[in-house]
Amino acid sequence: MILLVLIYLTVLTLISRSSDQSTNQGNDNEVEDKIKIGFSLGTLKEERWIRDRDILMAKVKELGQEIIVQNANNDDQDQLEQVKYLLDQGIDVLVIVPNDLKKAANAVELAKKAGVKVISYDRLVLNSDIDVYLSFNNVKVGELMAEYVLNKIQTGNILIINGAKSDHNTKMIKEGYDKILNPLVKNKRIQIINEEWAPNWMKEYAFKVVDNDLQKGRRIDAIIAGNDGLAEGAIEALSEYRMAGKIIVVGQDADLAASQRIVEGTQYMTVYKPIEKLADIAASLAIKLAKGENLEIEETIFNGKYDVPYYSLEPIAVTKDNIDETIIKDGFHLRNAVYRNLE
Repeated sequence: MILLVLIYLTVLTLISRSSDQSTNQGNDNEVEDKIKIGFSLGTLKEERWIRDRDILMAKVKELGQEIIVQNANNDDQDQLEQVKYLLDQGIDVLVIVPNDLKKAANAVELAKKAGVKVISYDRLVLNSDIDVYLSFNNVKVGELMAEYVLNKIQTGNILIINGAKSDHNTKMIKEGYDKILNPLVKNKRIQIINEEWAPNWMKEYAFKVVDNDLQKGRRIDAIIAGNDGLAEGAIEALSEYRMAGKIIVVGQDADLAASQRIVEGTQYMTVYKPIEKLADIAASLAIKLAKGENLEIEETIFNGKYDVPYYSLEPIAVTKDNIDETIIKDGFHLRNAVYRNLE
């Protein structure tokens, strides 16, 4: 009788172990089946990139996949090393926001050699075999800025402070505002008194440019700033001369501080780019690439070497008049946060 009990217990133990091994194997397969996405950010200095990171991470996890994030802090070599690290982690797709539009091509080349698909996210990597470029229509961003300024002034002096030359978006934005401004510059209704490029999008540089021009006694009727951070630097300089709110300043990204300045009257307009849509599409495209599916993107853009698929989204001009119906309605910022200084 005792022998039968021992045999019975032994059989139960074996069945239990077999069941556990089967369950563990199933879990392992689930982990292995997950698509692993590497997200390499050139910077997290600006508010908008923090938002991009958080939303994309949430979207990927919501879709049941895995994401690893790295931030290069405006360092090209660090970004290259971080991409190597991501490749060592066995990523299936690299989503890259290049710190430098040309140098990041080395990182793309490493990924492609490893058989990893690459999405150039919001900033275009030049001369590289990327699989898709996903961004907003940056030429339209420049057009919106210039159109707003010309709706406010028909003649006058405009100061332009672009972002970093290492970011291809700045060149596309310039293409946009040049298209609108050049006809008026040619007939001398508008004068571009200064056009600068801020290294690493530093707002301190924008402050310096505006301060220098005001010290020289130059009349400024409007300032086109490459983003809201540069607009902030420009407005801080204007404040030193008690001119904040008296000169038209426009930017882009719809940062919270910029939205507050708009309702307060010191910044006139920002270009709003619904980042949630961008991150949502990035997650979807990354999964399609990993699965070898067709992206079904008809538009292309030439990056200096290749015509690459280009998925573009439309930006939106936001002013005091429509901020409630755009930024706040979308939940991009809460109303009480935007109007905090007025309530």
